Amino acid sequence: MEQTAEPHATVQWANETLHLLPEHAVWWPAKNTLFIADLHLGKAASYRKLGQPVPAGSTQDNLHRLTLLIEAHTPQHLVFLGDFLHAAAGRTPELMRALQLWRQQHEEVRMTLVRGNHDDRAGDPPTEADIAVVDEPWLIGPFAACHHPQTHATHFVLAGHEHPVLHLRGPARDRLRLPCFVSDARQATLPAFGAFTGGHAVEPRPGLSLHAVGGGEVWAVPMPAALAPTPASHRALSQPP
Repeated sequence: MEQTAEPHATVQWANETLHLLPEHAVWWPAKNTLFIADLHLGKAASYRKLGQPVPAGSTQDNLHRLTLLIEAHTPQHLVFLGDFLHAAAGRTPELMRALQLWRQQHEEVRMTLVRGNHDDRAGDPPTEADIAVVDEPWLIGPFAACHHPQTHATHFVLAGHEHPVLHLRGPARDRLRLPCFVSDARQATLPAFGAFTGGHAVEPRPGLSLHAVGGGEVWAVPMPAALAPTPASHRALSQPP
């Protein structure tokens, strides 16, 4: 019987084995810990308050996908790498109720938020959500958990913020845009977890490793042959959030 390949990619960072998951998360099996970045709860609600015709339901979608991730891996610890909430305008009673109900369903999981730039404006999660809140860099084992990509003198950085995406070149002069994990020898950036988020196009450079996410799988992308140059229009529209 033919064996099916694993949907995740396995990497060695800081001498630890990590799994890059198609759910836009990193799983650290040795410590039963999940990392995700850029949840941006309440983003759609904040846009609707500005009069933008944005559909409702993204909060429930995000929390449901988080639940599926927790059920699949049964983590002891879930670390949010910044931008848990999007904006103060998105802190609606409906969002707070949904968050509290979701947290009660997973009360056995320790949760930590490393503050990001949106958290500074939106405020911390409510106390009853029982999510520890820390500033970057926050050291956990050999890793420095951060929101903003950066280097650390002694620890390998896990970060978010940039919502990285890549453009793959096809045989018919077509381009495919996919979220991706980006890493080098000292740091890694996770794709955004939130369903209602934009993306920042990654430009190839020596020493950079990319893992694309698509079709329920994660795979290493050879550089730079398979990458399409980022169109100027995409570069202009794909600035870090």
